Amino acid sequence: MDNATLYLEGARPVLRFERVLPRPPEAVWRSLTDREELAGWFPSPVAAGGTEPWAAGTPLTFTFPGAEGPAPTGEVLESDRPRLPAYTWDGEALRCELSPRPDGGTHLVFSYRAAPGTAALSATGWQVCLAELTDGPAQAPARQPLFDGYVAAFGPLLGPQEGPPASVGRER
Repeated sequence: MDNATLYLEGARPVLRFERVLPRPPEAVWRSLTDREELAGWFPSPVAAGGTEPWAAGTPLTFTFPGAEGPAPTGEVLESDRPRLPAYTWDGEALRCELSPRPDGGTHLVFSYRAAPGTAALSATGWQVCLAELTDGPAQAPARQPLFDGYVAAFGPLLGPQEGPPASVGRER
């Protein structure tokens, strides 16, 4: 499944993506939590504070080079290596569930709790990021067609959507 599916937790939209990666869960865990590996797919550098990075309660800072104002922050909500990292990012929640596959790969379920007016924009950005995680930057889809499709799909349920998409963090 490539596109996000949308469901509601109360009034909050949650975007859900599923991916199959050929690497084992431990390797995918590193891609999701290691600062250097995150740089290959995540939209900003992530700094995990504390004495035990990626333990529940660890503070996180997300820096966008050249951005004005304070860096967004978050906190690790859950951490069960190599099965589950979950954390907040500037008030939104992100969760990655990893399951081993019989072929040695990993089934990834990525979910993101978004604001209603930014669900299409968030789905577009995360779909591009996940394409970079699973297939590499050369395979990342074009943002505008994705965004237009998500606006059409989500707008009737969630109302007007902010946009159009711009590159987030580093150029893609």
